Amino acid sequence: QVQLAESGGGFVQAGGSLRLSCAASGRTFTFSSCTLGWFRQAPGKEREFLASINWTGLTTYYVDSVKGRFTVSRDNAKNTMYLEMNSLTPEDTAVYYCAVEWPGSIVPKSRMDEYDYWGQGTQVTVSS
Repeated sequence: QVQLAESGGGFVQAGGSLRLSCAASGRTFTFSSCTLGWFRQAPGKEREFLASINWTGLTTYYVDSVKGRFTVSRDNAKNTMYLEMNSLTPEDTAVYYCAVEWPGSIVPKSRMDEYDYWGQGTQVTVSS
């Protein structure tokens, strides 16, 4: 089993920035061998893919709507993934979730059904 805990959400004004963290743990879990992803779900909408990073950390993949504004990264020594979010708009308001595919793959994944474990989410609210 893998436990994920997101943090770093909160309130921010439009144009501002936030950095989300996702800490992973598990008795037999090997963080350095997993693929990681960020998703979000806005009120009344389906959960959508944002970004993913493969187990090496060298390959990332983003949905077009966040390219150039969001950056995903990982620190395998800390068992933590990050999402740096800049130039936030009210349309970015959502609950943000991290997810793990384990064992991971060399290719970052974008479909929800490709991930095995999910966090509980952290709320991000962007005011205009």
